[in-house]
Amino acid sequence: MTEELSLRDVRLQKLEQLRELGLDPYAVERFDSTGSAGDLLQLFPSEADFAESEAPDVAFAGRIVSYRLMGKAGFAHLSDGDGKIQAYFRKDDLSEEAWEAYTLLDIGDHVGVHGFLFRTRTGERSIHVRELKPLSKCLHALPIGKEKDGQQWYALEDVEARYRHRHLDLIANKPVRDKLVTRSKIVSAVRKFFEKQGYIEVETPMLQIVAGGAAARPFLTHYNAYDIDVKLRISLELYLKRLICGDLPKVFEIGKVFRNEGVSNRHNPEFTLLEWYEAYANLEDVMKQVEGLFRFVAEEVFGNSRFSVSHPATGADPEEGQLLDFSKPWSRVDLLTEIERHTGLTAADLSSLDKAKAALGDRKVVNPQNGKRIIADEEHHLGGLIEKLLEVFVEPTLIEPTFVVGYPIETSPLAKKDPRNPRMTRRFEAYIGGREVANAFSEINDPIDQRERFEMQQRQAERGDEESHPMDEEYIYALECGMPPTGGCGIGIDRLVMTLTGADSIREAVLFPMMKPESRNGGED
Repeated sequence: MTEELSLRDVRLQKLEQLRELGLDPYAVERFDSTGSAGDLLQLFPSEADFAESEAPDVAFAGRIVSYRLMGKAGFAHLSDGDGKIQAYFRKDDLSEEAWEAYTLLDIGDHVGVHGFLFRTRTGERSIHVRELKPLSKCLHALPIGKEKDGQQWYALEDVEARYRHRHLDLIANKPVRDKLVTRSKIVSAVRKFFEKQGYIEVETPMLQIVAGGAAARPFLTHYNAYDIDVKLRISLELYLKRLICGDLPKVFEIGKVFRNEGVSNRHNPEFTLLEWYEAYANLEDVMKQVEGLFRFVAEEVFGNSRFSVSHPATGADPEEGQLLDFSKPWSRVDLLTEIERHTGLTAADLSSLDKAKAALGDRKVVNPQNGKRIIADEEHHLGGLIEKLLEVFVEPTLIEPTFVVGYPIETSPLAKKDPRNPRMTRRFEAYIGGREVANAFSEINDPIDQRERFEMQQRQAERGDEESHPMDEEYIYALECGMPPTGGCGIGIDRLVMTLTGADSIREAVLFPMMKPESRNGGED
């Protein structure tokens, strides 16, 4: 008794038959297409078919996304990813081997065809195939749904499967593909903006002995050649500012950083960060650069500085979306003023940790949108409590592009003190749609002040703060050699993409998000 063949086994048999016909798809190295599917469709007259003998000969390669064999003829739609075009196959117009190959095709295979353009009886623009060349064999059933009038059914919908097998997601879900292609266009526009502004793009080390520039736990590894423990970088900042110390006045970097922390719809352990630094610029100059960057990227990628996207935090109608207007200056608000407006806690209440805890009382405050909460007794310093108040009360209200200015010294170890209030710093965060999209400083260039800040961070570490900033003697030495007044900013590229495309999770904005490994029995460990 023979076991029933699996679909993969059946397709392997078809592959072997193709090879016996001398049409091994894996032996082909290249195929020249006349153009994309969209290009070929544009060659057709607006309504009628081509005049007799004027139909152009074309070549096209793509993946089969639909297939119909009907006796001595058949159809297939071929997709190049961006678009698709129908191909018509007739036994009498093909060689015996080519027709036999057509009968062995499956949805998911790649093929190349030569033929001429024509319209079918129903008016569909198509290729009448004269020659067929198999280019790959798909050994699995692909989750390609049905499509009609722009609507799609039965495509890949399982979110877990989409993220684990992104190649299937890109094949089956064009909106996903479009969003991730848009990401690449956004990155290109960002790079173009800074190059036009006279910045130079640089690369800084990913493996670092001291991982600084952010409040985060690093990943650890070992460098065998030197027999030392090193860390994957958590930020680009300190090495970029060393370049400012070396009299490179305008630098930027787009690179991967790694933070060994929780996973959420806004956080992935590995993400792409943009940072730039400009000598002789202050916080207000950086604000103008942020406004200019968003306006430039919007116009470059979307064709307009005003457009609508759907953001979960806005509560806007998903069909209409939230209008993003980058044509005008962003709002500017003071952090403590906004906290008072939304909580009633005054600057006097927030003058010390004890006073803040007393004013907050025993309440446990939870943000229903993100589940974040404030438990005052869990905060080790005033700055942490102030930023928790921002998260819970203020952040969800920051829908329009807004700069929140003036952050506590405890959580801003690399920003200049505010001369009007030394407990606060010359720092802003930018928000759109209830999400933080940028973090910027007037950078400390006083090495004595910087050492004192690092020492303050060390004391916080001794009290249990695992994300306090480490001492970095090499960076302080660079400051001691002289750094001009400098403004700098960091923007997470993934969050930028989320903001501009309306993605509600960072996993929708990166090609391959980090996923927990599956166990052998199909579940998760």
